Amino acid sequence: MKTLDVGELIEHIDEVLRMVEKEGETIEITNHGEVIAHLVPVRMPESTTESAKRDVWTDLDRLAAEIGDHWPADISAVDAVRDVRRDL
Repeated sequence: MKTLDVGELIEHIDEVLRMVEKEGETIEITNHGEVIAHLVPVRMPESTTESAKRDVWTDLDRLAAEIGDHWPADISAVDAVRDVRRDL
C-alpha cells in the first residue's frame, strides 16, 4: 500500500486515481503523518458478472428440466395455473 500526504495527492490526483483504477492500488492518505483516508478501487459485486448471470440461467434450465421430468403429460402449464387461480 502506498502512502501519500494530502499535498502529494492534490499535486498528482490524476496519476493517483489512475493507479487506483487501473492497477488496483490502495492508497493511504495522510495529513501531517496521520492517516485520514484510504483510496481503494471499486470492485463489481460477483453477482453482476457475466459468469454469475450464466450460472443463474443454467440453474433455471436445470430446474425447468427437473420439473418437466415429473410433470403429468395430460396437464398443460396453462391448465395448472387456471386450476390454482380458481382456488383463489
